[in-house]
Amino acid sequence: MFDLTESLTRAKNARAAMAAASTEAKNAFLLDLAQRIMAESGYILEKNREDLENARLGGMREVMLDRLALSQERLGGIADAMKSLAGEADPVGVVTGGGTMYNGISMTKKTVPVGVIAVIYEARPNVTADAGALCIKSGNVCVLKGGKEAFNSNKAISEVMKKSLAAVGLPPEAVCFIEDNSRETTARLMREDRFIDLLIPRGGAGLIRSCRENASMPVIETGTGNCHVYIDASADIDTAVKILENAKTQRISVCNTCESLLIHKDVAELALLPIGEMLSAHGVEIRGDEAVRAVLPFAVEATEEDWGTEYLDKIISVKVVGSVGEAIEHINRYSTHHSEAIVTSDYESAERFLSEVDSAAVYVNASTRFTDGGEFGFGAEIGISTGRLHVRGPVGLKDLVTYKYLLRGNGQIRQ
Repeated sequence: MFDLTESLTRAKNARAAMAAASTEAKNAFLLDLAQRIMAESGYILEKNREDLENARLGGMREVMLDRLALSQERLGGIADAMKSLAGEADPVGVVTGGGTMYNGISMTKKTVPVGVIAVIYEARPNVTADAGALCIKSGNVCVLKGGKEAFNSNKAISEVMKKSLAAVGLPPEAVCFIEDNSRETTARLMREDRFIDLLIPRGGAGLIRSCRENASMPVIETGTGNCHVYIDASADIDTAVKILENAKTQRISVCNTCESLLIHKDVAELALLPIGEMLSAHGVEIRGDEAVRAVLPFAVEATEEDWGTEYLDKIISVKVVGSVGEAIEHINRYSTHHSEAIVTSDYESAERFLSEVDSAAVYVNASTRFTDGGEFGFGAEIGISTGRLHVRGPVGLKDLVTYKYLLRGNGQIRQ
């Protein structure tokens, strides 16, 4: 029977060994993991098929099944990410400041691991590998609590990670997989600040809200993405349609997908006709205000709730606005502060949008789908932070460390 306290105790006891782990050992783990994931792909995919079958029987939507599904190609992508991470600079032990104090004491400020990082996430088994690998490379211990829909897949990947840790002489307990899917255990995990130094939820609004309200340790909020595209009066319409098509339809079920579209009234009809045709071709339902429905009679009437909804589905809310200022006001009110884009040819509109929109990533004439650690050149990520402290945007290696001050004296005492 699973014992949460015992598991977390073993995880915490691995903290010192991980903090002292060499760069060579951590990189050896990542390279071994990349090879082992492919060698054991048959086993991982078998467990993933079990999850997919259970999810289908449970009525999971197709777009969510896509998040859950693994394939040989996706496992290859995970393995490549591990290799890439091995090539990244070690974020631990970096001297970021220092000097000599007025009293002759030498001071050095350097990076150290956070400690034990717990990640609570939903039906995306790739997060198991990404989160575990990032934590190990940054010298941390990782506690993994995945959703019940991906239980078998997550467990299989965590077992492979433990084998790789043992193979290179690192403590297997540095990856702690929570095998109890009960709500009670999840609630307990949020309050176990005796063992856990940082909590990172990665999932929908409900999960993030629950962690924020109930956790007794610091929380980095990641995941929820009610992302906007705003088409300004000066926009090139062909460019706008192309950007929106990518932002909304390339991959429906991820957090950097566009969920809300705003269009300036001066180009509303000109833009809505090709947009309506494009979205309809992709099977996307449009929920629009009165001005939208006047141009696109097939659009569904939008409600107040629609403006703030992350659908993760083939649905988009669409509103006509009178100015860039109105667009900014709407975005700042309803956004989850993830990623927003303006399509415009006007420099002042672009700069105002960049300055006044309060989100982690703000684009001019580009798709919101680029908000990703790999696309930003950070390597693997543990999620996209929509908060303000201590990191915002893609959470990568450099964000999973804290600081320590090392002070060397020769007998000084404070007067």
